[in-house]
Amino acid sequence: MDNSFITKFEYGAMLYENPRGVGCIKCHGKGNKAVVIARYKEKDKKTKKLVEKKIIAPAISNVSFKDFVDKLKSDKTESKVMPTYFLTTEEMKSLYYYIKNIK
Repeated sequence: MDNSFITKFEYGAMLYENPRGVGCIKCHGKGNKAVVIARYKEKDKKTKKLVEKKIIAPAISNVSFKDFVDKLKSDKTESKVMPTYFLTTEEMKSLYYYIKNIK
């Protein structure tokens, strides 16, 4: 019997919008498609010309739970953009449940 006053979906929604700092929604939107977070120009080392680069937040709605958790727990030197949230296992489960059930 679940005695909580909010559902797993509602709790996941709260975490998605504001986990502890920048919400997932700011970069991933509804999570069902890749989102361009930023565009910038960088000098190509070979051609010396400016080339446009993008920082892209990937779609997360079709990711396996294992990959989802691995990314949330990953060393941030691997992804210099994705923030660290220090979520508990239960929070990650609720967040994942929400992402999989967003309409």
